[in-house]
Amino acid sequence: MSREEVATIAGGCFWCLEAVFKEVKGVQRVLSGYTGGTKVNPTYEEVCSDKTGHAEAIDITFFPGVISYRELLEIFFTVHDPTTLNRQGKDVGTQYRSAIFYHNEAQRIIAEQVIKEIDEAHIWDAHVVTEVRPYTKFYNAEEYHRDYFENHPEQAYCQAIIAPKVAMFRKKWEGKLKG
Repeated sequence: MSREEVATIAGGCFWCLEAVFKEVKGVQRVLSGYTGGTKVNPTYEEVCSDKTGHAEAIDITFFPGVISYRELLEIFFTVHDPTTLNRQGKDVGTQYRSAIFYHNEAQRIIAEQVIKEIDEAHIWDAHVVTEVRPYTKFYNAEEYHRDYFENHPEQAYCQAIIAPKVAMFRKKWEGKLKG
């Protein structure tokens, strides 16, 4: 295995992204949390107040020899709508924005290239509004948010929102699933 790297992304509810990326081959760990804001050690309630500047996000620890950063971003752009500002479906607020928090210059360049390619290919009816910002600090979400889909598959939000995203991911990215 190659050495690990970390990718940090936000695309709406972190439960959805966590559920998808936990199934990606080459991903070692996925943590839900908060990043991109000003409040130190924010709580879920504070982030939901839309006053901390944080986004619900995930930290993905991955092996680039198995899955590249570019491939992670390509998956990311198919499992959320990157064209809606501060919103994913009925989830509205800056905490639900689409964002990539790059850890180094190479990640920044790749993120900007992928966004440009998506826009030029007119994959979406509108332009991508995903922010590309430097990574600063990531705050882990409270314990009850971790592995949410896995622990609460019967919950209505999981059935209506997360399960269809996971099913779509599995169909579209079958070759990238863990064995």
